[in-house]
Amino acid sequence: MKSIDAALAQAARNVVEHCLSIRPGEVVSIVTDSADPGRIEIARAFWQEARAKEAEVILAEMLPRKNSGEEPPAPIAQLMAESNVVLCPTAKSLSHTQARRIASARGARIASLPTVTKEMVLRCLAADYASIAGLTKRVAAKLSGASKFKVESELGTRLELERQGRTVGADTGLLTQRGDFGNLPAGEAFFAPMEGTTNGKIVFDGSVADLGILREPIELQVECGVARIVSTSEAARELDRYLSAHGPEAYNIAELGVGTNNLAIVSGCILEDEKALGTVHIALGNNAGMGGTVNVPIHLDGLIRNATLYVDGELLLDKGTLVISSEPDSRPSPEARA
Repeated sequence: MKSIDAALAQAARNVVEHCLSIRPGEVVSIVTDSADPGRIEIARAFWQEARAKEAEVILAEMLPRKNSGEEPPAPIAQLMAESNVVLCPTAKSLSHTQARRIASARGARIASLPTVTKEMVLRCLAADYASIAGLTKRVAAKLSGASKFKVESELGTRLELERQGRTVGADTGLLTQRGDFGNLPAGEAFFAPMEGTTNGKIVFDGSVADLGILREPIELQVECGVARIVSTSEAARELDRYLSAHGPEAYNIAELGVGTNNLAIVSGCILEDEKALGTVHIALGNNAGMGGTVNVPIHLDGLIRNATLYVDGELLLDKGTLVISSEPDSRPSPEARA
């Protein structure tokens, strides 16, 4: 296997040692695809560092999936289910698949890295995830203590939704316990709103999964938890094509999330964008992987910059700035707020 450059190896070592705490003898599966040679290099860096920990490492390459949430081939699903640790640097997300849920239920520690790039790895995966975890847990605690939420933005987002007891996830980047699952890069607190409770208007003005950075905002109207795309731009039509291919349930409001990673920027890759400190993202489609009831094979996140978020009437985000802490890392980077 060809040599891996030192910076990439260091970031991969941080993931192996601190984020996943890989131990000798564990079965570690790295699932990737042939969409991007750079992702193959990332997968090989994980392989090399996991092997250095004396793990039993398997690198499996599959064909790219058509969309996020599409199931992997059966042999890949079986491999995931029989592993102690799974890393998924892929083109499309495997997070919201039955294969991932089964592997998690069987105890695998899983890191999902859809659309990850080498630049993103170097920027975000050498981070101090203990610090990111602390802020993420504080935000998750605020969300967990509330039932009703309101999201606003200067471009016109006016959205109300309810949690109604749904579990709030804290994507801390520390996936060291049996069954742990999350993204890398990490840094968000999130939950699946109760189906049928979301109403109002969403204006995505940052990026959207599988579309990248938006040249102009996309407006959606939401009634009783179901979105309708109002904008007519090419990006809006493409989003509608992605969703319509999977039927009415694909328009379900699936997630509300708040970014907590001070190193993440809005780069056009939603994996990183939704982690950018001070951003809010709303997802459409599948929420079964986070405690909901909609199990459609697509999950697409859209980013709202400089959002204001109220939790049971209390201000949590003020135009993109977290107000729960006065610590330096509670302010978004200039790139996130641009």
